[in-house]
Amino acid sequence: MSSDRHPAVVIHGLADARAALIVGVPVTLLSAPGAALFAGCAWWLALVARARAEFADAAIDDILDCADASGLAVGALRIGQRALVLNPAASGWESVVAIAASLGAEVLADRPEAIDMSKPAEARWLHDWLRVPATPGDSDGTVS
Repeated sequence: MSSDRHPAVVIHGLADARAALIVGVPVTLLSAPGAALFAGCAWWLALVARARAEFADAAIDDILDCADASGLAVGALRIGQRALVLNPAASGWESVVAIAASLGAEVLADRPEAIDMSKPAEARWLHDWLRVPATPGDSDGTVS
């Protein structure tokens, strides 16, 4: 993955993933902050696998936030996670980065900017955030 990944959407479950993916544009599914600690790495991988199965033609990236839990980050990498957020102050940061590199994975020091589906004020702007083009005939927001 690279810094030019798809727009990120924070999801908290399958309903959020579906809402982001039904739009039909490439998306990065981002876990809640520290989700590896309270929901687990296997839960995240299962959630993303289910979303990918339901939206087989969608371009989906995903990132699991491991907060400062280096051990969970390594565990996530070992079971197949290929992008994660880990606080660079976490003990073992360099080792996690080296393990990730050996697996073709990526460790981010910061969460990407994202819209959070649990916040109705943000979720309302999902289409704008994902830069969904207007349908022909729709207003472009200008007044004539």
